Amino acid sequence: MTKQYLDETVQVNERVDDLLDRMTVEEKVGQMVGTTVYQGGEDAVFEAIREHKVGSVSTIGLSYTGASSPKDFAEFVNRAQTVAVEETRLGIPLLTPCDAIHGHANVKGATVFPHNLGMAATRDSELVEEAAGVTAEEMRATGMNHNYNPTADVARDQRWGRTFETFGESPYLCGVMAAAKVRGYQEPPDPVAATAKHFPAYGEPSKGEDTSPVDKSETTVRRSFVPPFAEAVEAGAEAVMPCYNSVDAEPVHGSKRYLTDLLRNELGFDGCVVSDWDGVGMLHEDHRTAASMREAVAKSTEAGLDVASIGAKEHAELLLELVEEGDVSESRIDDSVERVLELKFGLGLFEDPYARAFDEGETDTDSNGVGTEDHRETALRCARRSMTLLKNEGALPLSQDLGTVFVTGPNSDSVTNQCGGWTSREVNGSSGTTVLEGVESVFRGSVIHEEGAGIGEPKDIETARRKSEKADASVVVLGEGAYVHEFIPPDMSHENTGEFPTRTQLSLPSPQQRLLRAVHGTGTPTVLVLVSGRPLAVEWAAENVPAVLMAYYPGSEGGRAVADVVFGSHNPSGSLPVSVPKSTGHLPTRFNHLPHPSVMTEKQHPPSYDPLFGFGHGLSYTEFEYEGIEISDGVVGVDGDVEVNVTLANTGDREGRETLDLYVRDVVSSYVTPVRELAGTETVELRPGERTTVTFELDVEDFGVVYPEGDRVTEPGEFEVSCGGLSESFVVEEE
Repeated sequence: MTKQYLDETVQVNERVDDLLDRMTVEEKVGQMVGTTVYQGGEDAVFEAIREHKVGSVSTIGLSYTGASSPKDFAEFVNRAQTVAVEETRLGIPLLTPCDAIHGHANVKGATVFPHNLGMAATRDSELVEEAAGVTAEEMRATGMNHNYNPTADVARDQRWGRTFETFGESPYLCGVMAAAKVRGYQEPPDPVAATAKHFPAYGEPSKGEDTSPVDKSETTVRRSFVPPFAEAVEAGAEAVMPCYNSVDAEPVHGSKRYLTDLLRNELGFDGCVVSDWDGVGMLHEDHRTAASMREAVAKSTEAGLDVASIGAKEHAELLLELVEEGDVSESRIDDSVERVLELKFGLGLFEDPYARAFDEGETDTDSNGVGTEDHRETALRCARRSMTLLKNEGALPLSQDLGTVFVTGPNSDSVTNQCGGWTSREVNGSSGTTVLEGVESVFRGSVIHEEGAGIGEPKDIETARRKSEKADASVVVLGEGAYVHEFIPPDMSHENTGEFPTRTQLSLPSPQQRLLRAVHGTGTPTVLVLVSGRPLAVEWAAENVPAVLMAYYPGSEGGRAVADVVFGSHNPSGSLPVSVPKSTGHLPTRFNHLPHPSVMTEKQHPPSYDPLFGFGHGLSYTEFEYEGIEISDGVVGVDGDVEVNVTLANTGDREGRETLDLYVRDVVSSYVTPVRELAGTETVELRPGERTTVTFELDVEDFGVVYPEGDRVTEPGEFEVSCGGLSESFVVEEE
């Protein structure tokens, strides 16, 4: 019988039907299960493929087995694919997922972009899409075909240890950027499957503790968390990953309400739902909504889960048992397997599942398509564009006429720290440029250095103070080290948890504060650079240090980007994608908070959402003036569109880029709505004396009130739009 599924000229749906008809129940179940080298090493992976027909092999954690180079990863993938294609009855290739969150950064020598929070500061979706395309190209070169990204979560608690993976606190901005990444990952010629995560609400866990309950109303979930996922689905995301949390007391990995009713039926998602690591096991072990692992497998399957990412042998055996005993129908299994096979055919895996060949004499980077010069140049552009100048009292840019510049701080000479989490442990100076190296490469004068302090421990602060006294300017690079999840170090050792960075502390630890104050106290002009995954509460620095630059986790090329801004060859243009609070005690701090009454005067009751630096803040070395805002039509129907024109001029003396964030406010509504919501964002580059008019096209339906039952309805009434301190209104009338 002709194997139609192997004929690439046949339509995908026909290939899927042909293959599905040939599969045993055991083979079908295998396509719904993944495994990883964490679970017993390579031999266990290959056994799971042969014996349990496992259809997905994650490369996450491969570096902890000693693999690091592109060649190491490619050869592992090829060995696994060979087992699947040549040593199983039907030869179905594998999905090979990885966490390429900010470039293919778990592979040594790969291009490491700024983390998503920094990318959101660029406000440039085309640049984000370009970076995602580079990531996909480097993934496919090493055999990975499924990316557990983009992160579509909205970060609404700055304490949260995964804030750096998000695009910030605006649902609109998160949606725009997540959709851009989906397009970049999935665009030919090197497409990988994009995974929007962590559905539906992960970014405001109780106390900021990772995976803790998201105890929010249906209104908040749908207004503040779901919209970015809707955008990612609309952009064509091939996969969605549920969050670990319970939402409204319902663990999402076992929730038909969220995975089927909301995700599939309402949002129209028709791709694969893949578990977040051991999210299925957590139903039994942590949430305690399943009395056994068998029940957890049944619950997650009936809820709508398609692939248990690391279920391995146990999940495969339990799911097969459930089907054979009639507790899960084979038709339900067929639904998931169809989606998995469609994805594999769509990625071209049946034609070519392998990584490219790596010759013995080939270097780890550049010649094999990983970490190429062009890719690093793209990462440098991204890092430059992400730089956000929070304060500048004439201290920046530093002059090339200075004699000596002093560079200090725990993040002044560490590629590891500036890359942040989800980055290879093998990252080192050969894989990027530190801030110190960046300053040395662009400054014509003398550069001196002293670390002064570690992230949480003092070193030689007195020596740093003396060196600062002898310098003409000091660049102090502080912030956080690299971590993942709940502040776990990159080696996943769980050591140092409980020390900074932690959920309870957004201020700099004492050694870093002492270093900054010592350097500043010398009277030498001081610039503070923050390399951090979260916005840090630096109130003393905001009041006393003449210049503060937010660098986020800027990636492998971040050191050069910082230096280019500090010395003025690049004019900073980043805009904060998340509010910077004054302290942990001031949380929550966000621009789109809900209004509420206060029975006290402002003197007695200061504004509760008053940030240290607000969402959208970002300075330039030139001056911009917002000259006018106009609306196309003052009265529109509930199904209408509004055109908003904003005129902007560069009134300074150098070329610069400005971000225009457009906000909308529902003046009167039947339910409480945010004081303002981001509705559009554009960036423009203007020469001195140049002006332009930027047009925003707004869909009135997007301004609907979210009712408690989840419906979004645009109510007639007045709406205010604002941009750059200017505002105008329009009225929505019933039709």
